[in-house]
Amino acid sequence: MNQKSRILTLLLTSLMLSTAWAQNVSVQSAWARATVQGQKATGAFMTLTSKTDTRLVGVSTSVAGVAEVHEMKMDNNVMQMRALRDGLALPAGKAVALQPGGFHVMLMDLKLPLQKDTTIPLTLRFKDPKGLESSLDIKVPVSQIAPAGAKAHQHGEH
Repeated sequence: MNQKSRILTLLLTSLMLSTAWAQNVSVQSAWARATVQGQKATGAFMTLTSKTDTRLVGVSTSVAGVAEVHEMKMDNNVMQMRALRDGLALPAGKAVALQPGGFHVMLMDLKLPLQKDTTIPLTLRFKDPKGLESSLDIKVPVSQIAPAGAKAHQHGEH
C-alpha cells in the first residue's frame, strides 16, 4: 500500500468513525419558530439524548448568518440570554431539552423568513470527552408553536 492509499484509508476510517459516533446522539421533537418578513432572529428547539457523555459545541445552517447554542435564564429578575462558549453538556442517557426560555439554538441574521410548514437544515456539532468531533445533519420543521410532544412554552418572537 503506497503513502496516498494509506492516507486515504486513514481519512475514510476517521470519517466513518466520526459519522458513527454522531449517531450516538438522537434528536426528538425538533422545531424552529416561524418568522415574519423583516424578522432577523428566531430559535430552534429539540430534545437531545446521547448514549455517551458529549457536548453540543456548535450549530450551523444555510438560512442564518449566525447560529449559536444559547442559554436563557433569570439573573436578578432580569431575563438574560448568552451563547454557551463551551457548548452544552449532554450526559450519557439523559434527555436534554432545548426549549423556549431555556437552552436553545439561536438563529440570527436570517437570510429569509422562516415560513410555517417548511423545513430548514441544521448541522449539529458535537465533541466527546477525548476531543473527537462529529456532526449530525437534521431537517427541522418550522412552526408557529411547539409540535405535540415538545415543550409548548411560548416566548414572544424568540
